[in-house]
Amino acid sequence: MKLSEKKQSTFTPHPDSNGEYVKAVLVDITDLKKRVTQYGEKEEFRLVFETEVMDTENDRRFCIWSRGYTPSLNEKAALRKDLKRLMGRELTSAELSEFDVESLIGFGVKLIIQHETKDDRTYANISFMVPDKEKALKPSGKYKRIKDREDKSDSADSDDEADEPAASGWAAVVIHVGKHKGKKLGALVDEDDAAVKLLMSKWLPQAKAAKNLEDAGLIAALDELAEFVTDDIPY
Repeated sequence: MKLSEKKQSTFTPHPDSNGEYVKAVLVDITDLKKRVTQYGEKEEFRLVFETEVMDTENDRRFCIWSRGYTPSLNEKAALRKDLKRLMGRELTSAELSEFDVESLIGFGVKLIIQHETKDDRTYANISFMVPDKEKALKPSGKYKRIKDREDKSDSADSDDEADEPAASGWAAVVIHVGKHKGKKLGALVDEDDAAVKLLMSKWLPQAKAAKNLEDAGLIAALDELAEFVTDDIPY
């Protein structure tokens, strides 16, 4: 039996954007990789964004990895929903028939990045993404795509950061009312935009007026989410 000690990663996570958007550009799409989840083994890939934020210690821009996506454009698939947010529109019928994710390389976006600490390690997660309709960020040229590297594991840009911790902040708040009771708000945002709108437009005003203590957590989470929901975000 062969054993080895797993070395502690020294990877520095992308700084928290503190609720503000940072400019970014899509610079890589990883190969499919098998991952064991609570629903069984899945094949997933991730998007890699280079942002405008400088990593002065390494004289380059920071990069951040998306969550994992299964290669599906099903209406309820996480990839389909995030492509809508990233592109600022729904996919066309032709794109739904066949969509080359590689075509997004070089696409300019704006991201909100949030930190989470789990098992004494800090992760940087993408909370929101929208298309950059202004002067989009261009790749610096310092990032090398994983598929083009001779050694894909020996790099600070490896997908170590792609470890996917549990949802945090507003996304981790559990809904305690209605038919979605017991579901995390972040999961509902991914699965049912109409239900989120209903919570904000119907339940939230009533809950604020009632001032029940048990509603405080969900009220705060929806208020935080509402700060990010603008006309630029395709809900």
